[in-house]
Amino acid sequence: MQNTLSTAQIIISALPYIQKFRNKIFVVKYGGSAQIDDELKNDFVRDIALLQIVGCKVVIVHGGGKKINSYLDRLQIRNEFVDGLRVTDKDTMEIVEMVLSGNINKEITALLNKNGARALGISGKDANLLKAKVLNSGKYGFVGEIEYVNTYVLNGLLENGLIPVIAPIATDDEANSYNINADLCASKVASALKAERVIFLTDTQGILDKDKILLSKLNESQINALKADGTISGGMIPKVDAALECVKNGVKNAHILDGRLPHSLLLELFTDDGIGTMIRE
Repeated sequence: MQNTLSTAQIIISALPYIQKFRNKIFVVKYGGSAQIDDELKNDFVRDIALLQIVGCKVVIVHGGGKKINSYLDRLQIRNEFVDGLRVTDKDTMEIVEMVLSGNINKEITALLNKNGARALGISGKDANLLKAKVLNSGKYGFVGEIEYVNTYVLNGLLENGLIPVIAPIATDDEANSYNINADLCASKVASALKAERVIFLTDTQGILDKDKILLSKLNESQINALKADGTISGGMIPKVDAALECVKNGVKNAHILDGRLPHSLLLELFTDDGIGTMIRE
């Protein structure tokens, strides 16, 4: 009986958040171990299905770095990162698009639908969803910077009860394909939709200080100081930059969470303390 009462109390404690977030848009960047481990995959899709059932409008932007690395290694194609971004030549771009759009996107979509959600997998090339230009004068090859998000398409899907699952591939007016960093893609999508929250699932607890203690809340000036002293470095830089861009462009809060923790999405959104780092202006 005590366990039953405890379960009921947990559900009731989430009620204010469920009411608050009903009909609000959440953009979730899905990647890291949560995308590789089968048990974590199932936890993730069930969390998303629950969010949809309680009235949240969810958009998923997924990465696929580990699987891309695996294919590139098998094909003996050079794999290089600069400033936390994958350098993408023409051969690499073909593999990136194959893995993201043809493999991972459809796997996520199928799992969501299997677990009771209504999801539709799309690439940024579909219906001109994501238009981009080459980033930093081609320093990273076919890596793009999003200039336009077709919110008409996304809002139409959301209004019809669908979860858009976006592979972060974009195109330009000449039909060139661009690899878009999934964190930055999620940021652009969230900003364009004026989402309530954007959530980045990672393989760390969140943003940690030099003593490896979680920093639960940060603003821009604090983040700049952490970047300057090297506390924030490497692959965390694009995530933090993406989070900051969001909150400067109308997204209420950005969250960086540990996707290795089961049901991390629900713990962050529906509990008083949360479990990750929340970034505000």
